[in-house]
Amino acid sequence: MAEWVLRQRFASDEGEIAWDRLGDGPPVVMVHGTPWSSWTWRRVAAFLAERFSVYVFDLLGFGASDKRAGQDVSLAGHGARLAALLEFWKLDRPAVIAHDIGGATALRAHLLHDRGVAALALVDVVALAPWGSPFYRLVRDHDSVFEQLPAAIHEGVLRAYVSTAQPRPLDRDLHDAVIAPWLGPDGQSAFYRQIAQGDQRHTDEIEPLYAQITAPTLVIWGEADPWIPAARGAELARRIPGARLEILPTAGHLVQEDQPDELARLLREHLDTAFN
Repeated sequence: MAEWVLRQRFASDEGEIAWDRLGDGPPVVMVHGTPWSSWTWRRVAAFLAERFSVYVFDLLGFGASDKRAGQDVSLAGHGARLAALLEFWKLDRPAVIAHDIGGATALRAHLLHDRGVAALALVDVVALAPWGSPFYRLVRDHDSVFEQLPAAIHEGVLRAYVSTAQPRPLDRDLHDAVIAPWLGPDGQSAFYRQIAQGDQRHTDEIEPLYAQITAPTLVIWGEADPWIPAARGAELARRIPGARLEILPTAGHLVQEDQPDELARLLREHLDTAFN
């Protein structure tokens, strides 16, 4: 597994956010989803860094960022903190690439916090209702119980849940790397906390605003995504004026792992067009 270390820290109002910058050129911000971290961008970020300044970070409560009780790790909180990060980085109009709940995070920062973007790329994103699996609803109703599960049982639940993101079994090394930040007492609590705070009203608030998006937008979806069907990607592309849709055959929810080279090619082509 490739080494992935975020060397910088941003002091948000809820705790430190781990971040880093790769490469040099027009600014590109990459936003991961759940229950992942910026590590899932490792290959695509390295490729894009050959031509762009690529900003990567772990959402609060994820990866190497602070995890502690009482944090606001809702989509609204993530959107506000991304807006603060863009200000901290002094980025007026970066391109933004987002996956899963990173989509709602980026769209809230853009549409509700007035952060301008040069381009958007939305990869299997949470953006349209309904969303949230039966497991999500179960955790929301009983999060304190899940936080007290014995460690071995928690790991079993975590592995089973992550496995459902892909139509095929995950490679063991990939599986281990993805779940690592969620193990141990702090990781276990953080895992269930972020699910418990997932609230559809935070996408309901921005859905009516998608027609106002004027930035060049690329919507990319895994054809075999078990979590968010490709039809949802087609609908999202329809709602954003001028959006282009790319469906990746056989890919699951983690397009970054299934087809990293094709994903990177599509993203660089989109960014080259937006910045030229």
